[in-house]
Amino acid sequence: MIIIRPEQPEDIAAIRRVNERAFDGQVEANLVDLLRQRGKVTLSLVAVHEGQVVGHILFSPVVIEAAEQPVAAVGLAPMAVLPEWQNQGVGSRLVRAGLDECRRLGHQAVIVLGHANYYPRFGFLPASRYHIRSEYDVPDEVFMAMELQPGALAGCAGTARYQPAFNEV
Repeated sequence: MIIIRPEQPEDIAAIRRVNERAFDGQVEANLVDLLRQRGKVTLSLVAVHEGQVVGHILFSPVVIEAAEQPVAAVGLAPMAVLPEWQNQGVGSRLVRAGLDECRRLGHQAVIVLGHANYYPRFGFLPASRYHIRSEYDVPDEVFMAMELQPGALAGCAGTARYQPAFNEV
């Protein structure tokens, strides 16, 4: 049975391993560590099976630089599941639990740079529908946004800016 719960200090090494194995490298693991060190983690959840961390999801602050005034949102990145646990619903459970908790915490919107065939199932739409663009040069279909509160992104045209750590790893 998989349990989704908030990250605990004793999970840090396991979270690093999950990100390294899921992404076959250290970039995402280094990003998680850097965001945590800088106090820029909005929400970090783990998926645990029989005491072993098998998945992880992290949300951090994002600012949408809009014409009127900046709009606060959260960015979903990264989300990782151990290769042997992929395609078994662990990632979906992490995403749903993370979105529910972000909503409960009062966040208005989430953005994600991810697989165009995966994230729409949770309600993400191309961010361009809200006239939001990424600070990175990425295809339209992989940069998505989701309102956690209806109307949160109405009239929010602008550029989404992630934490500086995203450009440092």
